[in-house]
Amino acid sequence: MQLFVKDLTVIDFSYLCPKRGMVGESWIVDVVLEGCLDEQNMVLDFAKVKRTIKQTIDAVADHRLLVPTAYSGVRWQQQGDRVWMDFDSALGEIHLACPSQAFALVPSEQIDIPSVNAFLQKALRETLPDNVEGISLTLRHEILNSPYYHYSHGLRKHDGNCQRIAHGHRSPVQVFENGIPAPKWDEYWAKRWHDIYLGSEEDLVSVKTLNLSPQTRISDDSHYGFHYQAPQGDFQLAMPKECCDLIPHDTTVELLADYMATTLVAKVPSSQFTVIAYEGVGKGAIVSKGN
Repeated sequence: MQLFVKDLTVIDFSYLCPKRGMVGESWIVDVVLEGCLDEQNMVLDFAKVKRTIKQTIDAVADHRLLVPTAYSGVRWQQQGDRVWMDFDSALGEIHLACPSQAFALVPSEQIDIPSVNAFLQKALRETLPDNVEGISLTLRHEILNSPYYHYSHGLRKHDGNCQRIAHGHRSPVQVFENGIPAPKWDEYWAKRWHDIYLGSEEDLVSVKTLNLSPQTRISDDSHYGFHYQAPQGDFQLAMPKECCDLIPHDTTVELLADYMATTLVAKVPSSQFTVIAYEGVGKGAIVSKGN
């Protein structure tokens, strides 16, 4: 007997890639359970599917930085609840020092759908009742008809997991100029924020002040440093400058939509712009500015 749930949850996360650096991502999760009927004549109560399976997936992967620990260019060490992470990419070195819950260590050479699927299934098998004999996950992108970008960020003032300094989203954007769809501006933002780290200027520090791993050899010429204290602990990050866009305020989706509209009005003062900015799948903010 099989039980399925479509669109069980969305995983919003970032991952480290040898070619692309730090990549923000959003994957929709479908699940199929196989097993015998229990005393309620169910494979598993839908309420428990949503509670147990969704909570487990959220706990081990959502709003975390996924790290391929079998990749030769990654080095990490943990002391207590703190992890130091170094990662070599084609775009430059990435360094972090964060609480352990900011990371998901995936035993693979790369982060992709098969490796994350195996990682999640291992975590889920420990939570399911005995009558559930098998579990199958489908991880998939939202099908988009408009341009999109992959961004990573952290929200120091957030009281949930968004405070983690390196999590992200795959997000579409739609811009209207004077009430008319403006695909050139959609493309502008998709290109500008392709595999980008959106860093708040208030979190910006010299990399010399960061307490990174001893082997770190970087400077303020090549990297931006970001550092803040949040309820979950102390978060530190050094990113190659070419992978960053500095934002003069927090990077909530509301303020990002406002920033995009303000930027466009500065470019074309005679126009009125409406920006529909998404944060992952099915949620976002709308801002209109200008004449």
